[in-house]
Amino acid sequence: MEKEYNSIGEMFQDQVKKLQDKACVAAKMGGKYVDISWKEMDALIRKLAGYLMAEGIKKGDRVALFSPNRYEWWVADQAILSIGAVNVPIYATNSAEEARYVIDHSGSKICIVATEDHLSWVLAVKKKLKALKRILIFDDISKKPAGVITLKEAYKKGEAYNAKHKGEFERRLKAVKLKDMATIIYTSGTTGNPKGVMLSHDNFLSNLYQIKADFGNMFEDDFTFLSFLPLSHSLERTAGYYMPVAAGLKVAFAEDFSTIQQNLQEIRPHVLISVPRLYEKIHAGILSRVADIKGIKKLIFKWGMSVARRNLPYVCQNKKPRGILALEYKIIDKLFYSKLKAALGLDRLRFAVSGGGPLSVSDAEFFLGMGIVVLEGFGLTETTPVTNVNRPGEIKPGSVGRPLVETDIKISDEGEILIKGPQVMMGYYKNRKATREAFTKDGYFRTGDIGTIDEQGRLYITGRIKDIIVTAGGKNISPQNIENSVKASKYIEQIAVIGDRRKYLSALVIPNFAEVEKWAKKQGIQFSSRQELINDSRVNDLIAKEIEKYTKNFARVEQIRKFKLLDAEWTQATGELTPTLKVKRRVIEQKYAAEIESMYPPEKGE
Repeated sequence: MEKEYNSIGEMFQDQVKKLQDKACVAAKMGGKYVDISWKEMDALIRKLAGYLMAEGIKKGDRVALFSPNRYEWWVADQAILSIGAVNVPIYATNSAEEARYVIDHSGSKICIVATEDHLSWVLAVKKKLKALKRILIFDDISKKPAGVITLKEAYKKGEAYNAKHKGEFERRLKAVKLKDMATIIYTSGTTGNPKGVMLSHDNFLSNLYQIKADFGNMFEDDFTFLSFLPLSHSLERTAGYYMPVAAGLKVAFAEDFSTIQQNLQEIRPHVLISVPRLYEKIHAGILSRVADIKGIKKLIFKWGMSVARRNLPYVCQNKKPRGILALEYKIIDKLFYSKLKAALGLDRLRFAVSGGGPLSVSDAEFFLGMGIVVLEGFGLTETTPVTNVNRPGEIKPGSVGRPLVETDIKISDEGEILIKGPQVMMGYYKNRKATREAFTKDGYFRTGDIGTIDEQGRLYITGRIKDIIVTAGGKNISPQNIENSVKASKYIEQIAVIGDRRKYLSALVIPNFAEVEKWAKKQGIQFSSRQELINDSRVNDLIAKEIEKYTKNFARVEQIRKFKLLDAEWTQATGELTPTLKVKRRVIEQKYAAEIESMYPPEKGE
């Protein structure tokens, strides 16, 4: 695959020349979204690059970036990459200690932070960071500690450097080669210290060309993306940032995940890149709202769901329904679907992508049936990340689609998915042993995921090797499939299936409290706290019936025999979830050891 560019920076600069005053990004300022042009972004990038060069940042030097999504993240990334340095992103939600590990292990010379909170976390561990020379902060601050510079000050210094060293930016940009390292992304490991995934400019550009081979003709000049997944994660970095740059499209930044619904309505994006959690939340929210409606509205909703089910095969094949169904769809779209899409801010949406974890079939089918095209894909940080995706016209809910061009996928004798392609990483930073172990003798990357491939070449993910439960009876069970099925219940928010080396499966369950509380009030159940609610036998009976309902198609050994209700949602802040919202099973098993043991009382004679 011949590359048009030698680096990410070169690609951005080419678009600047072509697009100039066209909107590159949009950011919320003073309560409204304001466009920033390609030319304006370029001016900021060059100033910041000048500052980094003035600070002595050379080709290959690492610069840490500790910030949530905002347009300055792009400015910093382009400035770092354009002078041949390496961007080391840190999740904005990481703790001071997690940030310390990344900055220290990468040997970053400068750390760019977003807010005073991020600054305080880095300052708290700065004494342990021998290589760190300077901290740059995006936000203005009243009191500036020693060794800290604001972005405004950095721009001024960079401008002065560029005036003195004319042409240095271009020289540094031209010196960046395809095989040079662009970033080190530290994977949010569920156990132990994270590993630093080294990705080259070639990895990113290859993945962009692979995606464009299937999706290039789907973009139109006026399309807008909405950015809310962490830019520290490779899915947003490639699909939600570099992809629109490659296509010359605008990206608007959501303020926060908590404001995503409002931002969707304000931006009305044409393309959405998300993890399954957003689709789960929207689906659950809709079901919650319609639960209390009555009369004609209830009938319209039921009819809408019936039409959606029958329309599903047509959407999956990118065809329009015919005959009576076509008429039904036209009417229900006017009465219901179009109004729902407008309320959600999805009325202009051409397609959405789901990645970073398994999307349940029920969530996928709910959106697809109404004509909201959600394309599930697969990949890992180590594969930059996209390896597989469902294409329009060949969507199969439950599958992550065929591989991208120049991507070779096979299943090992143990069932592990193995991948070879130009998007596969350079290796793990300072960890040759882990790099060797990550590849087979014939050069395939070991994903750690278990899956199958059908006759059409579509890949199905059935679990993670490290998550596989081996029961006391020797049965291998993938908990993810069971959990995804159970989460289709409107009364269940989160679940972790337990059972490794146990005689039967059990589960820790966090109810959807909004729904369960509503149900409890209708039943006349009195409660003064969540704890009191989950202790009520009638609530436990409700959850038991829901678990039974959503696991009835699983084998007997995969049935959940016992469960324990918990009163607090799992989050990254409380330690149970990774920054990409995956469950840290070992943390949960340790944290709730007493609750788990209570579901496995000793039998007589033990």
